[in-house]
Amino acid sequence: MSGLTDWWHRKSKPVKVELYTRWSFHSFVAMEIALSGIPMLRSAVLNGEWPTGLCLFLLVCAHAALCGVMSSRALDWRLGRGEQPVRLVVAVAALTLAGLFAFLALRSTGTVLFDGGAIYLVTGLAGFGTATASLVLPRAAHTRYALLGVTAVVSAAGLLLGLATPEIIANAVGILITGAFFIFAYGFSVWLLKAVWDLDTARELQTRLAVAEERLRFGRDMHDVMGRNLAVIALKSELAVQLAERGRPEAIAQMTEVQRIARESQREVRDVVRGYREADLHTELDGARGVLAAAGIDCRIEEETAAPLPAEVQSALGWVVREATTNVLRHGDARRCTVRLSAPEGGGGAVLTVENDGVPDPADGAPSRHGSGLAGLRERLAALDGTLEAGVAEDGCFRLTARVPLPRAAPTTGRTASTPRSVSATATASAKASATAHRSVSALNDEMTP
Repeated sequence: MSGLTDWWHRKSKPVKVELYTRWSFHSFVAMEIALSGIPMLRSAVLNGEWPTGLCLFLLVCAHAALCGVMSSRALDWRLGRGEQPVRLVVAVAALTLAGLFAFLALRSTGTVLFDGGAIYLVTGLAGFGTATASLVLPRAAHTRYALLGVTAVVSAAGLLLGLATPEIIANAVGILITGAFFIFAYGFSVWLLKAVWDLDTARELQTRLAVAEERLRFGRDMHDVMGRNLAVIALKSELAVQLAERGRPEAIAQMTEVQRIARESQREVRDVVRGYREADLHTELDGARGVLAAAGIDCRIEEETAAPLPAEVQSALGWVVREATTNVLRHGDARRCTVRLSAPEGGGGAVLTVENDGVPDPADGAPSRHGSGLAGLRERLAALDGTLEAGVAEDGCFRLTARVPLPRAAPTTGRTASTPRSVSATATASAKASATAHRSVSALNDEMTP
């Protein structure tokens, strides 16, 4: 039983909805046999007509099985995974109409009675057959026309064969009610499944767009940092070349300035990259709440800190929140998640606990090649003398606890800085250097002009 539960929990939510929908369609096979075949067979046995009743019962079983295969193939077509099952539609329609005409002919000649089970056979064959065929019809109006057409054909056949008027009316009403109910059930199930897959695709697309937007923002920051510096380097290099060609000693000073700006640019790039690699704890907590809520998981954030945490502690715990949120979404089927952050004033360090009622995949504890996973978190926390514990608690919830000691005299900050602090100052210095270089080049050109 536990293996079956683990197999179910490892499935994603769209896959779970699809499995539920498919097995619902498969259950309609047994439902048709139970609602149409068994009552008809019981009436046949009671009336002493069991040979004919048994043949019609086998007809109902074959019709139900064909409808089950047809519904599965039609679902694949609706999801874009296969071709439209045209031949199966024709087979279902032919078997449905042949069974109805054969039974009505037997009723008109008095060969069979089945007074208690006749309407079950007619409404079952017509209702389930029309509902199954409706899965491949492109528009809802076509489905209505198909149901009305089957009802009209059965009623006209009853009139031509001389059946009693009450029986014709009962058959028509039964076909309309049964067909409309199962057409709605089939159509709503397919619509819900497509909506779930579309939402999953939209969420994946949103994630990709967020990554692309972050890359663009990173590119803009790099351009702001490096664009002017590179322009100044190019301009000063040109000036140094012209001075060196004329044997001017100022060329050495210009190249020294180029070297200084290049080193400053290298330091700025490192600051920008370091800022993007750091994780802000409060930002990660807000992001975890939003992402889990979007996934249908009740997320609670409980924070009890006496003072702002040091920047390096915030960064390490931010990575813990990010990895724990990813594990809850990817490896579990949680319904609720609680994140607790505590840092008492009396000491004891900062403690972050992430608890959820989903059972993660056993492979979560394995580190990846890129240092992610629980092993990567332990390495980050170990740099601050911190520890990480993860496992299933006594109450059946998965609990991840990170502890980081707080230094007594460490400087604190409310939020981790994500941009280099020297960008504006360096930009100003680069602007001044660019203006000076422009003036020097202009003066040199004027001096060269005869």
